[in-house]
Amino acid sequence: MPVKIRLARHGRKKFAFYHIVVADSRAPRDGRNIERIGAYNPNTNPATIELDFDKALEWVTKGAQPTDTARAILSYRGVMMKKHLMDGVRKGAFDEAEAERRFEAWLKEKEAKIQAKIDKITADASTDAEKRLAAEAKVNEARAAELAKRKSDLAAEAKAAAKSNEEAAEETPAKETVEETPAKEEAPAKEEAPAEEVPAKEEVAEEEKAEAPAKEKTAEETKAEAPAEETKTEAAEKAKAEAPAEETKAEAPAEEKSESEEKKEAK
Repeated sequence: MPVKIRLARHGRKKFAFYHIVVADSRAPRDGRNIERIGAYNPNTNPATIELDFDKALEWVTKGAQPTDTARAILSYRGVMMKKHLMDGVRKGAFDEAEAERRFEAWLKEKEAKIQAKIDKITADASTDAEKRLAAEAKVNEARAAELAKRKSDLAAEAKAAAKSNEEAAEETPAKETVEETPAKEEAPAKEEAPAEEVPAKEEVAEEEKAEAPAKEKTAEETKAEAPAEETKTEAAEKAKAEAPAEETKAEAPAEEKSESEEKKEAK
């Protein structure tokens, strides 16, 4: 039965992680497997790899064929290097001690590279954070300077407005005093005026008295006219009262004639 070491996909959409499994090559990718020997998460930087080194080496020595991605992961963790050294021991090129020494040297070098990469990533992240902080500090300083400038401009405007208000308040009393001084000087002239104007008031009173009889006459004339109008209305009413009497007189002979005609008919 052909056996493969491959990845089985797990996780959600756009955030997948994988299990490193030993499975039959005829089985589906995410189907049944023989054994799980590790996990691989590419969402971190650097990628997180969990691997059972001894089981992976055992399956590789038994003939299990890794896929391309699985081979890269095994090589990264030193499984393929260990297999290569074990093949050299089996062929007699060197002994197991030499193979272990070479593997330890390779492993230290690999770990140093991995640590250098991790240090570089962390340093880049810290420098990026420092740059962002510096940029934010500059922006904050610019905003603070702008706010201080606005505050100073507002304070200057307020001072200018206060000065203008004070100047206006100082100018208004001076104008009032200038206008009030002539009034004080003219006061005696106003006191003298009534003595000269007394005869004029008496003359006005006499004129009003002379006009009063004329007004009374007009009132009497209106009263005299009113009775004339009343006589007219009374004459009209008398004519109306007399009219029915004449009608009755005209009707009376007619009634008398009718009675004489009845007497003649009776005879």
